[in-house]
Amino acid sequence: MFEKLKITAMAQAMAAHAGARMGTIASNVANADTPGYRTQDLADFGQSWAEAGGDGGMRATRAGHLGGAASQMSLQAVAIGGHSGPDGNSVSLEAEMVKAVEVRQQHDMALAIYRNTSSVIRTSLGRQ
Repeated sequence: MFEKLKITAMAQAMAAHAGARMGTIASNVANADTPGYRTQDLADFGQSWAEAGGDGGMRATRAGHLGGAASQMSLQAVAIGGHSGPDGNSVSLEAEMVKAVEVRQQHDMALAIYRNTSSVIRTSLGRQ
């Protein structure tokens, strides 16, 4: 039942994106002293959601597909530019801390959307 609601699908995708981005941030922090390491990040959620079809609907990825294939958000980390130190490492721990706070807020928002949607459905069914 919940999987068919677009808002819950979006909240689930937002939480998955936040988890994947937090993993990328953790990898950046772990490699802060690795010579030549380039900072990585994911595209923001809005961009990823729009590229995936924006509604979690179906899209054809190859001509041979019947009715299309399930749309998937891209959670691929890419190296981003930035000032690198003398050893070629471009990780800024301060920037990673700021990103981590943003990701936590995004995850909390996804949980709040899901929780409030569940509450509205329970109330409409006469349950609390």
